[in-house]
Amino acid sequence: MNDRRRALPSVDRLLHEPEVQTLLAAAPRAAVVTAIREALDAARTRRAGPPEDWATDIRERLAERRRPGLRPVLNATGVVVHTNLGRAPLAESAVQAMTAIAAGYSNLEFDLDTGTRGSRTDHCRELLRRVTGAPDALVVNNAAGALVLALNALAAGRDVLISRGELIEIGGSFRIPDIMTRSGARLREVGTTNRTHLDDYRQALDGDVAAMLTVHRSNFAQVGFVASPEPAALAALAVEAEVPYLHDVGSGLLADLAPWGLTSEPRVADALAAGAGLVLFSGDKLLGGPQAGCVVGGSALVARCRDNPLARAMRADKLTLAALGATLALYEDADTSVREIPVLRMLTLAAAELEQRATRLAAECPSVLGPTLVPGESAVGGGSFPNAALPTTLVALDAGALGPDGLALRLRLGDPPVIARVSAGRVLLDPRTLPDDAAPHIGRALAQALLA
Repeated sequence: MNDRRRALPSVDRLLHEPEVQTLLAAAPRAAVVTAIREALDAARTRRAGPPEDWATDIRERLAERRRPGLRPVLNATGVVVHTNLGRAPLAESAVQAMTAIAAGYSNLEFDLDTGTRGSRTDHCRELLRRVTGAPDALVVNNAAGALVLALNALAAGRDVLISRGELIEIGGSFRIPDIMTRSGARLREVGTTNRTHLDDYRQALDGDVAAMLTVHRSNFAQVGFVASPEPAALAALAVEAEVPYLHDVGSGLLADLAPWGLTSEPRVADALAAGAGLVLFSGDKLLGGPQAGCVVGGSALVARCRDNPLARAMRADKLTLAALGATLALYEDADTSVREIPVLRMLTLAAAELEQRATRLAAECPSVLGPTLVPGESAVGGGSFPNAALPTTLVALDAGALGPDGLALRLRLGDPPVIARVSAGRVLLDPRTLPDDAAPHIGRALAQALLA
């Protein structure tokens, strides 16, 4: 019995194939050679032996090697702040600001007035003060880092009071108790899982307590026999005890979304108005900017964070500062922020607009999939508004012999990848989280998936 694998061509022979020669004109020789070696190794181990066409196999391997690991995708899930898909898409002005700064040098740590060294902490400071009403502000690289920094600066080696009901786990299995321990602060639990009273905090106050902390339970809701002190009461107690009160509000909500029925998330301004000494929040969730951790509050407390050695380890880079600054500038006018910041625009889309988008999307889908409009719900995502249901109009597809999971897989492996929902035996597309011009792209992706 002849084994085709015994007569495999050499690397040199394949390099001289005409179609492989064309690849050498567009790609480095080393990359083409690596793709050839991979093709030969696969042929040796594959039971079926060599590929039908060496040049095609090598071309596909070369393309796969050159494809970037981080790629744009079309989000048809309806989850607005989708952590696995990069959370908040940036406003156009934020993208332009990043591009301008990335393309050359900048005054990141240079004072243009004096011609001397400046500080990167100055760049978003004034904007954060204006849009939150805080006396001072600091930006670091992420919200968990902001919490670690604040606790280390204010309570290293001492106790921090926190309700047992707020010892939560956030995304990626990170837990608040672990974060607090890493900060050097000592966790002291008060109250119970479901009910914590002001007196629980008062009775725990002693000379070794350095701070009081509230962590918003943003990714779940407690209902039933539950109780928690109001932030204003905790702030007053902290003043009485002469310890700082820290409020981690999580999602960084700056806009008032009550007109659209979204009311369960604390706004940054409200936490400050309640008397918190420091308010901590993310930049890439409901704020709608890049990944960042924001610390706003009293000047003396923020200064202690800014002067802490960990602040350098957690400092934000120039692209983050550029994008965050451009995003914060949009908040200086409420109507502009809702119109220009993608997260806010998606959360506030009217039902009629969603139905029109779904109709346009269905018209682009291959008829063999039987696209049908059905009512459904979108999600805010990102651990925000966990109980909120956003009514939407979905496009439901019948995947036929492929099956819904098979069609969803082919969509994910397409170019660009399309991320859809699968439910009740159908593939579902939610127009809420798709760009305005996405319908033709989705149609082409579906057509290609059916051919694959």
